[in-house]
Amino acid sequence: MPLIQIIVVLIVIGVLLYIVESLLPIDPTIKQIIRIVILLAVVIWLLALVGLLPGGTLRVGHLRAGPSPAWLAGWDTARLLV
Repeated sequence: MPLIQIIVVLIVIGVLLYIVESLLPIDPTIKQIIRIVILLAVVIWLLALVGLLPGGTLRVGHLRAGPSPAWLAGWDTARLLV
């Protein structure tokens, strides 16, 4: 998933949280529960996205197997990936 797409999703989630917080007349306890659930879901989604949780299929910066680009010819690519 491209970084721009992740940023757009986080902005949309932030706008939705703002709408829930300021515009909807809901009991403050329910607002708190909604805030916690959304925050936990976003943190878990981001951890799975970067590969810190097992079983995540989407990764940011996922390495693909294949031939090295021409500009990497002769470089020690194992040292570049560290």
